[in-house]
Amino acid sequence: MIRIFLADDEEMLRTALVSLLNLEETITVSGHGAHGQAALDHTPAADIDVYVLDLEMPGLDGLDAARALLARDPQTAIVMITRHALPGVLRSALAAGVRGFVPKNTPAEQLSRIIERVHSGKRYVDPDLAVTALGFDCPLTDRELDVLRLTRQGKSVADIAATLHLAAGTVRNYLSEAMTKLDAPNRLTAALTAHQHGWI
Repeated sequence: MIRIFLADDEEMLRTALVSLLNLEETITVSGHGAHGQAALDHTPAADIDVYVLDLEMPGLDGLDAARALLARDPQTAIVMITRHALPGVLRSALAAGVRGFVPKNTPAEQLSRIIERVHSGKRYVDPDLAVTALGFDCPLTDRELDVLRLTRQGKSVADIAATLHLAAGTVRNYLSEAMTKLDAPNRLTAALTAHQHGWI
């Protein structure tokens, strides 16, 4: 029996999936929650064979939760579910060690087969999501990504400058370039956009 933990902030969808997956002979839902932190907080972690995580959730989203789970145990089996594949997110998820990437409208029976595949150590990426995610390269330089990553962490321009050993004016220039490339009205929006695309 494959024991899974399901995290999705859409309660109706989550409860429906829990019921449907529990009908499968090879799967049992050992836990579920409305955010990524719920997956991290579930104990004991050894009770879970596969985590099924929604990509977009409030607080700790699916990708950040996956990274935290994989940092704790690199062998953790994770399937990511999403309504759409933002450019770069698929590559970021696979680079982090996520083994499955499927759309939210995947039927429960098919999802159960994908969970079985992932549990056996294989990967599965929905073909349509893969096509959508291909061909979108990050337009930002490494330094622009660095300043946006620190911006997303809540650091001020002065803090970023100190962390990266740069002048504050140089940091502002990097932020301005990033905002222009991403057509963002401010640095916080630029950082959010870069994060949503899986670049930081």
